[in-house]
Amino acid sequence: MIDLKLLRASPAQVRSALARRGDPSIKKLLDELEALDMRRRALTGQLDQLKADRNEAARGDAVLVKEKGALPAATTTARRDLGARIAALEADLKTVEATLEAKLLYVPNLPLPEVPDGDESHNQIVRTWGEPTPKGGPPHWEIAEGLGLVDFGRGAKLAGSGFPLFVGLGARLARALIAFMLDLHAREHGYTEVAPPYLARREVMQGTGQLPKFEADMYRTEPDDLFLIPTAEVPLTNLLRDEIVDSATLPRGYVAYTPCFRREAGAAGKDTRGLLRVHQFDKVELVRFCRAAGSAAEHEQLTGHAEAVLRRLELPYRVVLLAAGDLGFASAKTYDLEVWAPGVGAWLECSSSSTFSDFQARRANIRCRPSPGGKPELVHTLNASGVALPRTIAALLETHRQPDGSVALPAALAPYAGTDRLAPAGGG
Repeated sequence: MIDLKLLRASPAQVRSALARRGDPSIKKLLDELEALDMRRRALTGQLDQLKADRNEAARGDAVLVKEKGALPAATTTARRDLGARIAALEADLKTVEATLEAKLLYVPNLPLPEVPDGDESHNQIVRTWGEPTPKGGPPHWEIAEGLGLVDFGRGAKLAGSGFPLFVGLGARLARALIAFMLDLHAREHGYTEVAPPYLARREVMQGTGQLPKFEADMYRTEPDDLFLIPTAEVPLTNLLRDEIVDSATLPRGYVAYTPCFRREAGAAGKDTRGLLRVHQFDKVELVRFCRAAGSAAEHEQLTGHAEAVLRRLELPYRVVLLAAGDLGFASAKTYDLEVWAPGVGAWLECSSSSTFSDFQARRANIRCRPSPGGKPELVHTLNASGVALPRTIAALLETHRQPDGSVALPAALAPYAGTDRLAPAGGG
């Protein structure tokens, strides 16, 4: 949530920053917010004056009652009318405040100044690692089915398209990747491992920015109004919801594996084959909390932690700085990690590393106390996939496929998989 005080004090700054996102509807929303804020302040001023008048009148009435024994009928009527006016204005103010708070939830975060202008065509490649193998070879879905790793047909039979079924060595590969990444981030990068619920309350989803704007993309349960999480970012960020933490404990980081559920996957009608766009997938997520002064450095470190996974999996990748028009709703700055997949001949995004400034912390009321007795301040939140499995598996199968059709596993992953090679399995 953006700071309403900033919008009030520096409207041109806020409008200019949000205009960089390239969404014309934001201007109308800001117009509505400013009008509502002005209406709220006007109502508050009127109420303050009327309540002051009522208090002054009450003092005079007390003297009059003491002298006369009762108030004149006209005075009683006037006082009743004043009370009714105050009640009506209070009801109006409550409605305006509720509308203002609701509309604020639809305003995206302000891009940081270093984020380039433009749409996704203006994204910038920051660095690359590894030497991409030449484009060509079978795509990952042919490799996976040929080796008996994934049964797309039976997955669709169970839940519909977009729900792949990993079997045999494929299921073991997924489990191995999860364990490898959790160990790397917890043991070497210092994250605290968490096993969170896979369902979240409405206010928790709102805290990280999924609701209310993207509710149609979420899987919701009835009648309890819970949501299947689209990413572990949701529960991990909300671990500190409504808390004031000791700044001495910052920065701190959490890592979790969860399945992720997204209704919108594949809705654009592209990249729907194989593992590129699915409704359910596994992901290891990293979330960090810090004070504002350390936010930029934390973002670079966080991105490096995600990169470490791809380097150990020996997968060529590139780091891409997203332009303002390609940023996610809650993000102030995002790096995408794109891994090379020669079989489909494309760079596949397998991680987004984002800093949200105080946007999520304001929505979830996460603060720290900089010093004993000091005034609480909002923390900064950051998150990155560390990393998502589907496109990582796609790149791994296509990159490490051998001439005999098997897939060699990187040295870092082999101990977790219990084998250094994925070879054709028997029937099934």
